Amino acid sequence: MSTDLLRIEGLNIRFSLLGGPLDAVRGASLRVSPGKVTALVGESGSGKSVISQAVMGILPPIAKATGRILFDDPTTEGPPVDILTLPVDGPEIRHLRGRRMAKIFQEPMTSLSPLHTIGNQIGEVLAVHDGADAAEQRRATIEMLGLVGFPDPRRAVDMYPFELSGGMRQRAMIAMALICRPALLVADEPTTALDVTIQAQILELLRDLQRQLNMAMLLITHDLGVVANVADEVVVIYQGQIMEAGPVDTIFRNPQHPYLKGLMAAVPHFDMKPGERLKSLRDIPVNAGKLLGRTDAAPAARPDVLLSVRDLVKSYTIHKQGFFGTAKQTAVRAVDGVSFDLRRGECLGLVGESGCGKTTVSKILMRAVTPDAGSVTYFDENGAHDLRAAEGDSLQRLRTRIQMVFQDPVSSLSPRMTVQNILSEPLEIHRRGTPASRLETVTRLMEAIGLDRRYLNRYPHSFSGGQRQRIGIARALALGPDLLICDEPVSALDVSVQAQILNLLKDLQKDLGLTYLFISHNLAVVDYMADRIAVMYRGRIVEIAPRDVLMRAPVHPYTRSLLAAVPFPDLDRPLDFATLRRGVAHDTSGWPVAFHDEGERHAAMDLGDGHFVLARPDAQPADLRG
Repeated sequence: MSTDLLRIEGLNIRFSLLGGPLDAVRGASLRVSPGKVTALVGESGSGKSVISQAVMGILPPIAKATGRILFDDPTTEGPPVDILTLPVDGPEIRHLRGRRMAKIFQEPMTSLSPLHTIGNQIGEVLAVHDGADAAEQRRATIEMLGLVGFPDPRRAVDMYPFELSGGMRQRAMIAMALICRPALLVADEPTTALDVTIQAQILELLRDLQRQLNMAMLLITHDLGVVANVADEVVVIYQGQIMEAGPVDTIFRNPQHPYLKGLMAAVPHFDMKPGERLKSLRDIPVNAGKLLGRTDAAPAARPDVLLSVRDLVKSYTIHKQGFFGTAKQTAVRAVDGVSFDLRRGECLGLVGESGCGKTTVSKILMRAVTPDAGSVTYFDENGAHDLRAAEGDSLQRLRTRIQMVFQDPVSSLSPRMTVQNILSEPLEIHRRGTPASRLETVTRLMEAIGLDRRYLNRYPHSFSGGQRQRIGIARALALGPDLLICDEPVSALDVSVQAQILNLLKDLQKDLGLTYLFISHNLAVVDYMADRIAVMYRGRIVEIAPRDVLMRAPVHPYTRSLLAAVPFPDLDRPLDFATLRRGVAHDTSGWPVAFHDEGERHAAMDLGDGHFVLARPDAQPADLRG
């Protein structure tokens, strides 16, 4: 019997496309040992997910695979089974898939049926593979939901996916994959779309379940921090070829291949020196020196503060239908008394988990959402302008000064417009220049973001994710704004492309004197970009300080829990799962008394050097660390 649970030998996968064949995987070989975690690391398009599809026997019809994928099922005798030789959808592959091999997909919302309860979907796996009756399905499902961390499994079994948070949906996906106790789990980017604290919980859950069930795992990811905290062996893939493979200790402490070294240098980390740049695998030539030929007033003639936000409040009313047709209304404060100043030329990082109110604040600043209370004042050489009260021409002028870079470049760029149309549209809306001058401006924008002007007639689908995000940045720069609101601009990108975009934003800020409000849940990214950082929790800014002060000496327990949950690509700095398990981020009962939620009684306490923390007004500095 083989010592490997899964062994891939000389795998080649070719797609037959209209433009000619595409070799997605070329001669790939790797192994997964029983009870161990093998991480397959690489950028988008490197062939990671295609390999996982081949392992599960779910390659699309246009794909042709050669080589061997040997699965040695420990519950059966005889030689390992070559998955590539099994008939598609035959009884042999169906017996393995879902029962002995299972897969967790990247996005649980698109992988779970919105029409069926969680219990129905998990129980269906048992019905198909084990012939379990309804009572046994429900009992086993409740048991598995408890195992993956649902606080009330008996209630969750009857819930629909839309009633669960992102982290709980991912837990439901894990429960569905593990319900038959498979020998091999294929986890395809299982934490990419999750907040940092939820990601840490899922990583610990996968690690514990893998050990508890003596299960092997093929972990597909581009996050080296995740790899360092979970994997036993690492396989690095680039353009369909394996570049380097070995034990995690050897890979991280003594990387050999230039591609792996480049990936590691592209990851932002908290130990970076002031002025140090990320080293992207492919540098972007930036040419923003005379972009748009701006003629703004001299810096000395403009106020130091660009934007002043005071006491913003935004509530939403949730309607729930009760028994006998009675409706129950609940008010939820998405933004609760947010105040901050944004200084000209700085980058203010706004961090927090999903649902904390970050994006709602950005939409209020863009006049896309109307707040219930509070003020937003914009300052320029002509004085102060009330952003909430602006109308007509005044509002149009202010809209040119504040622009936004969105999180998802795929959905924020029209698929029906060419790049030239996309970049010239803001100029046309605001009646800037002639068709000839607009084309000249668009060409300069393309040069500024490092794209060739020959791409102007292409559509967004023909660009990579990083290129599409650069186009989104160029569109935001088209009107020559003072302030860019960047809402999670790199969260959907590979680490190497992320480094490109972050360096591009830094270069543009330096060359054009831009001011950024940089919204993210990734503290390492914010640490690289920001001059000051504001931390949001449940609609409030709980701590705000200069970057080095906040990273060196965080005070609020929520800030400290966020920092503790960031996975480092460093074997000597593993995640402290014991601390994270106590749930300090969300269990306020474990916080020092000075931070216990007393509603309106909380106030911003000045700790000096621009460091403010939200605490009870009667608290003393000595009380803040409990």
